[in-house]
Amino acid sequence: MNPATTYGFRVNRAGPLALLQDAGRFGVRHLGVTQSGPADLHAWAWANQLAGNRWGSPVLEVTFGGLELQAECDLTIAVTGADLSAKHDTQPLPMWLRIRIGKGERIVFGAPARGLRAYLAVAGGFSAEPVLGSVACVVREKLGGFDGQGQRLAEGDRLTVSMPDCAYTEAVEAPESEQPDYSRPAVLDLLPGAQIADFTGRSLYDAFNCEWRVDDRADRMGVRLTGPALHCRIGSMVSEGISLGAVQVPPDGQPIALLNDRQTIGGYPRLGNLTPLAASRLAQCLPGQSVRLRPTGAEQALRQHRAFIDQVQA
Repeated sequence: MNPATTYGFRVNRAGPLALLQDAGRFGVRHLGVTQSGPADLHAWAWANQLAGNRWGSPVLEVTFGGLELQAECDLTIAVTGADLSAKHDTQPLPMWLRIRIGKGERIVFGAPARGLRAYLAVAGGFSAEPVLGSVACVVREKLGGFDGQGQRLAEGDRLTVSMPDCAYTEAVEAPESEQPDYSRPAVLDLLPGAQIADFTGRSLYDAFNCEWRVDDRADRMGVRLTGPALHCRIGSMVSEGISLGAVQVPPDGQPIALLNDRQTIGGYPRLGNLTPLAASRLAQCLPGQSVRLRPTGAEQALRQHRAFIDQVQA
């Protein structure tokens, strides 16, 4: 073990899916390797900001809850994102707030109350050996994570953390405006794509004026939306590179919004591309929740994203 690291947590109960995620794996998509990184960039970034970490520090992404961790030393942590009924020992765990926990104390994530994914950051960041320049975990490709083999957490695992530059004692909380209400219907900003003119007029009207439902076929690769069937005049096309948030429309007319563990190329026509913050919001939607698509322009989307980055890198 590196002298600048120590064991931070022991996994008492693993839950269905807990993965280590840094900012993502970039510069390797030409090799067929996906980006990965946090499904909810917004909550992940705020977790690091509250913990006093640099942008890109590894954070634990907890999906659906069920995870129980026991601290192996005194730690400063922050938990953001979904309300997974988390507890600090037997007390409710404060969310979107920097807190201290002592050696031997437990962090327990229960069932989802609002949202789907919570983010646990520790001051100093979790520590793991990078694979292709990143520790981001991709189970499908067996890359990254705490072991470098893309494995989800398992009972008995011990999680290594880097030592922080200093010990934080004061309470710091994210502004209330930055704490989303995941129980409300989501409005997702979408930049129109290269093939949007090839969709029928009725389909374009339905796309932006009808309600969509999140299908139960949803994971870190993508989220299928169900609603009115969209029709495109393009029968087939040469596969293109796929960006985060791309909204593809397969022949059944039901859009698929692609997320962090998406394939690197695809051949379905695209309605457009969700902004990074819209993709983050979609990643918190439970099956059956309603969403709406809202067209936006590049300048407005860029302004919003820069404002977000300025906040979480302050």
